[in-house]
Amino acid sequence: MSRRVLRVLDSPGYVLHTTAWRETSLIVQVFSRDHGWVTMVAKGAKRPHSLLRPALSVFQPLLLSWTGAGEVKTLTRAECAGVHPLQGPAMMSCWYMNELLFRLLPHEDSHPVLFDAYVIALQRLAAGQSAAGELRRFEWTLLQESGYGLDEEEPDFQNAQTEPELRIRLRERLSEHLAGKPLATRQVLMSLQRYQAAKT
Repeated sequence: MSRRVLRVLDSPGYVLHTTAWRETSLIVQVFSRDHGWVTMVAKGAKRPHSLLRPALSVFQPLLLSWTGAGEVKTLTRAECAGVHPLQGPAMMSCWYMNELLFRLLPHEDSHPVLFDAYVIALQRLAAGQSAAGELRRFEWTLLQESGYGLDEEEPDFQNAQTEPELRIRLRERLSEHLAGKPLATRQVLMSLQRYQAAKT
């Protein structure tokens, strides 16, 4: 018996990662509010005049449409739904969040609360808010939503005095969830923090 073809129209989402596929297409990893992490093929997206090509930017809000019954869907439309003007060090924090989502979320498992936390983090990082506070907030929500949260009340994420201890506790819990596999972006972030500390 054939599986029912899924058709999704204008679902809010973000591109987590893209890789080249064949000569003219891309494999796109998407985080959508209503469908979670979805893998899609964007046919012809590498062509110069493709309508998909200019829209498939990471960290920018999109309205995504796709179809398909298998594990890999076919992206049919991607429209910009705003802009997060991210700059400098904030970009590395965003890559870190993307890597966490890509590594920890099961395929096509909806997490609207986590999606909203991701959007808020992007907005606040674009506005120049403290990266440390926003990353702790996102890590906390990710752990809560994936069933690995800490059994305590939600802390004050902007408290600079308690942030180091909270960071250690969250990273320990994330490491358990990741089964000891290090995150590439975390290593870069730690190197940047050590570099900035040495300059002050």
